Amino acid sequence: MKFLKIPSATITRLSLYSRALEELVQEQVPVVSSKRLAELCGVNPAQIRKDLAYFGQFGVRGVGYYVKELLFDIKKILGLNKEWNLAIVGMGNLGCALVAHENFPKQGYKFVCAFDNDPMKIGHRLATGLEIHPVDRLEEVCRQTGAEIGVICTPADAAQEVANRMLAVPLKGILNFAPVQLQCPEGVGCKVENVDFTVKLDNLAYHLTAG
Repeated sequence: MKFLKIPSATITRLSLYSRALEELVQEQVPVVSSKRLAELCGVNPAQIRKDLAYFGQFGVRGVGYYVKELLFDIKKILGLNKEWNLAIVGMGNLGCALVAHENFPKQGYKFVCAFDNDPMKIGHRLATGLEIHPVDRLEEVCRQTGAEIGVICTPADAAQEVANRMLAVPLKGILNFAPVQLQCPEGVGCKVENVDFTVKLDNLAYHLTAG
């Protein structure tokens, strides 16, 4: 399912709505009002209605949203109605923490292969059962395991080379935690998201100072 001209902030909020709805399902809540869902997500009800309106009609006037149905619809919109296979490169503290994070499998993300260039780590098995492979086997192992999304947790000076290898597989998407903006050739059918913690901290510092 593809939708055009959807603001990136809307997609981010859909993910928040999904998390809140997951909790409501666990609490066996059958119906939720836009007001209550807005409170759980830290937005206003009008914003929820506007975000959902991009994708169709949801909920019943005077009743609210049926929790399980809305969760199903949002997961379908986000592409979370299937399992995504992840390959991760850089098994330092961050990489190991991501692989061990319990929320990934809950949201349909499965790490299927891991890589590093440290001889002391290569061949080691993680608690999840994944074996750490050398980076020079990335293309081979990614194809064998059916990896679709790459996660980069390497130092900045190694990230671009790793990304180039991922593009050669080719993977469908890359999530980059290295503190560098990756360069990808035009026309390459791979979506890249850069997650730089220092940029977020700069934003926070600005608001703390300006506020």
